[in-house]
Amino acid sequence: MTILDHKVDFAVIFSVHNANPNGDPLNGNRPRQNYDGYGEVSDVCIKRKIRNRLQDLGETIFVQSDDRANDGFKSLNDRAESVPELKKIKADKKGSADSFALLASENWYDVRAFGQVFAFKGDSLSVGVRGPVSIHPAISLQPINISSIQITKSVNSVTGDKKGSDTMGMKHRVDFGVYKFVGSINTQLAEKTGFKSEDAEQLKEALTSLFENDASSARPEGSLEVHNVYWWEHNSKLGQYSSAKVHRSLKVDMPEDAKSFDEVTIQLNELDGLSVYELEGI
Repeated sequence: MTILDHKVDFAVIFSVHNANPNGDPLNGNRPRQNYDGYGEVSDVCIKRKIRNRLQDLGETIFVQSDDRANDGFKSLNDRAESVPELKKIKADKKGSADSFALLASENWYDVRAFGQVFAFKGDSLSVGVRGPVSIHPAISLQPINISSIQITKSVNSVTGDKKGSDTMGMKHRVDFGVYKFVGSINTQLAEKTGFKSEDAEQLKEALTSLFENDASSARPEGSLEVHNVYWWEHNSKLGQYSSAKVHRSLKVDMPEDAKSFDEVTIQLNELDGLSVYELEGI
């Protein structure tokens, strides 16, 4: 297994149909929008879904959701201290931050990919790990239309002679939208965390199946679908082109009143000497 020795850029195009891809807790959990009305899915949300897929694929993940935790630990601190060498280093005021970062990266995929801050109450050592994989928020191609419906429940949460105040509620969804997000893998940071070529392949696989095993009331099965993944591989560590230029080489458009992905047009302008692979979502 070899450390990734060439820069990688990628882009993902996905659609949303009658679902809430990423609710905003500061706005009644309505689907996120920017001030121009375009839909957004935060990079944090995207990384959460990638972590979940990698966990499904058998990778060890440090930042696990409570409902998906598969190692019995109830907190990040407990998970970190489950590795004796890490527990010893972080309890030592003179512990080596570099050694801690390297060990943590070896143990957990998401640490060597996205990085992690290890700072827990009572510890003598705080460590920040910068990961090589960076991801932008997903933005819709057109402003989104949000439908809101009122929902009710037919049973009280607690015993009483009248319905509780939580009987009524609201549910919000995006009628239809197509989103795109981009990202990159930095080889200099990959060398520091030990991010391997095999790790990059796992990431690519996770992107093509991003919404599998992710269903919920807000996101019914099949309501979010990955259509295309574009994966650019440079021939050097620094790359022949900037990530901005590579990402701009992919043009994705759709009419304002589009109702299906069939109305989306995709134009890929190839750059000399740059390998690009187009994959379909599963």
